[in-house]
Amino acid sequence: MTSQNNLKKCIQRILVFQQHGSGESKIQGITRYGENLFDLKIISIDKPLPHVIDDSIKYLPHIKADLVLDYLTHPDLSYDLGVMCTSKKIPIIATGKRSHIKGRLTPPT
Repeated sequence: MTSQNNLKKCIQRILVFQQHGSGESKIQGITRYGENLFDLKIISIDKPLPHVIDDSIKYLPHIKADLVLDYLTHPDLSYDLGVMCTSKKIPIIATGKRSHIKGRLTPPT
């Protein structure tokens, strides 16, 4: 197997959820310093949202990633994203969040 094929297998899929550019500095850092190690996909939710979201499925698409970064500001979306990732055993990092969902890392910002 060539080193090019090995590199392709090592690329991690990172899915970033953000609202109104809330994850842009992290996205720029991953792009700049991650070189070609990551397949980075960004879901930006920029439209006005209701105060309470009962069904987050229309905002949160099917998740297929090795790691999810949560920069959502709406608490209902962020919580549901954490539950979805936990159920699929996908690691999720949600900086600065106060709710605790098993499997979600919440380091301070």
